[in-house]
Amino acid sequence: MSHHTLSVIVEDKPGVLARVSAMCSNRGFNIHSLAVGPTHMEGRSHITLVVDAPEVEQLKKQLHKLVNVIKVQELTAETALETEVMLIRVYCEPAQRGEIGATADLFGARMVDLTPNSIAFEICGTPKRLADFLEQVRPYGVVDLVKSGRIAMKQRSETSLALTPASRS
Repeated sequence: MSHHTLSVIVEDKPGVLARVSAMCSNRGFNIHSLAVGPTHMEGRSHITLVVDAPEVEQLKKQLHKLVNVIKVQELTAETALETEVMLIRVYCEPAQRGEIGATADLFGARMVDLTPNSIAFEICGTPKRLADFLEQVRPYGVVDLVKSGRIAMKQRSETSLALTPASRS
């Protein structure tokens, strides 16, 4: 099964997220990642849903039927801006700090914690960038790892191109 990224605009009402996740679960779609937050429009939230779904069209139709769902669209790697945040703690002897630090610098990772035997980094970027960083530091020993889940939006929207500075105020 392949991952599909869906952008879902919903009314900011209690229970909407629960209905979306329950609908996915009840129909056997595995949620790989789910992130929700406010949009630029009052009373609206944006859900980024990454699911394993053989029939993504069926999932989109089911989501459209839910109360409080305003818009559903699939985003592809070619049409989306995607990012995640990862915190990762790597085993590290003091003599290895420079080497691991250089690798972190290459990826733009930021050191957020240092212990005598480990370094924790924060890195954000595309899922591929995070996976590449993980593969580079994995040989040192990953002590702990947590990811935020993906957020995504269309690269360009017709309305954003039409806005002028005067019309945005």
